Amino acid sequence: MRKFILLLVAIALLVFPGKAQNNAFNKGDKVVNLSVGLGNRLYSGSAYSNVTPAIAGSYEVGIKDELFDVNSSLGVGAYVGYTGSKYTYGPGYGWKYSDVIIGARGAVHYQFIEQLDTYVGLMLGYDIVSVKNFGTGVYGSSASGSGFKFDAFVGGRYYFTDRLAVLLELGSGIAVVNLGIAIKL
Repeated sequence: MRKFILLLVAIALLVFPGKAQNNAFNKGDKVVNLSVGLGNRLYSGSAYSNVTPAIAGSYEVGIKDELFDVNSSLGVGAYVGYTGSKYTYGPGYGWKYSDVIIGARGAVHYQFIEQLDTYVGLMLGYDIVSVKNFGTGVYGSSASGSGFKFDAFVGGRYYFTDRLAVLLELGSGIAVVNLGIAIKL
């Protein structure tokens, strides 16, 4: 997983060269975030196996500058995340679960230091849960876990160039910790 993230960063540095910017997030900016989650909140315990790492993508647009002062801004956007797992109930049978979260996010950004875009926000989404049984001995299944999801998150994007950043988010969507890259379009 670490090699995959390093490869993405290396490719992005080659594709988007340039010097780092001073204002990390402003009105009109469009940013795509791609991340891998650590600390899966949905599937934990010894009976769960083959847990798919949580992956997420989001898109954000800056809609207002100088929200509080010259260093603050407001952004809104969309979020999608996926994870899955297999729960083994007995020898050779159990359930396969998957979760897809689709939502809308809003974030208040504040730049404390150059090249670092820090933010806090809220997400309202819908968690689509599906379950499928496998093997013998398990009859019937349901996906009663689907429903609305409300999350708060805090994060930061450190810009290496005008368009490329690494990101860290806590408490957002499908995982407790999300690590990845952000690309400003």
